[in-house]
Amino acid sequence: MNEILKLFLSSYTFKVVTLGCILLGVVSAIIGTFAVLKKESLLGDGISHASLAGICLAFLITGKKELYILLLGALIIGLICIFLIHYTQLKSKVKFDSALAIVLSTFFGLGVVLLALIQREANTNQAGLDKFIFGQAAAFLKKDIYFLIGIIILVLFVILLFWKELKLFSFDPEFAQTKGFSINLMTGILIVLLVISIVMGIQSVGVILMSTMLIAPPVAARQWTDKFNVMMILSGIFGAFSGITGSFISMYYKGLSTGPVIAIVASLIVFFSILFSPKKGILFSKKRTMQGGTK
Repeated sequence: MNEILKLFLSSYTFKVVTLGCILLGVVSAIIGTFAVLKKESLLGDGISHASLAGICLAFLITGKKELYILLLGALIIGLICIFLIHYTQLKSKVKFDSALAIVLSTFFGLGVVLLALIQREANTNQAGLDKFIFGQAAAFLKKDIYFLIGIIILVLFVILLFWKELKLFSFDPEFAQTKGFSINLMTGILIVLLVISIVMGIQSVGVILMSTMLIAPPVAARQWTDKFNVMMILSGIFGAFSGITGSFISMYYKGLSTGPVIAIVASLIVFFSILFSPKKGILFSKKRTMQGGTK
């Protein structure tokens, strides 16, 4: 902890990267809580993979590598991806997981092809686009931190505004509908929030590993509590811890990419929670079973 504090105070780059990863971890974990409870965790995986095509298309259309332009392209393709998944599921006999796999592989394949075509052009402006695959947290700028803070404030405001509706919708959509809540509105709000959090994270974690930031913290938090409020708070803490720890390890050991390290830390928290959680942990469950058998 002392080493982290010293590095945070002495290095401006580490300070910016760490703050960016912490904010990303918190907002991703909060949105991911709803996706996990609705059993649509892999939806984030499909959106994040598809966003590579959006980034490449935005560059091809504008010829600019401005972050906000690229993220706008990712946002649009992400929304299209979700629409296609749900439309295919509703209008055909194809199930959700199959529709997700088809759309994910199609858009990610398109993104890889477009990226290869861009890299073949003699255009120095395209350098660095491939970093979006695994992320480049070191590219965080001070203005990106302010932008992330604004996104978190917006996300929290929307969640608080529709807290009762979103909570009920996550656990029991049918009952929420009988209470007069609009299923389409709630679905739309969650989808937009999910896409926004993914788009904001692909710069640091990348399109391949972004789903880990959405899924891992809520899954870990679920092992420790059955209360929704506590789960969301724990999820945000686990997301922030993954961000700061991953940033420190990648900065301390030169040459390690921040995104993959953050994903590993988040996954380790999940495995630890599954094993050692007093409420649902495997080891404690076996201990209770053995104690029950000896009585």
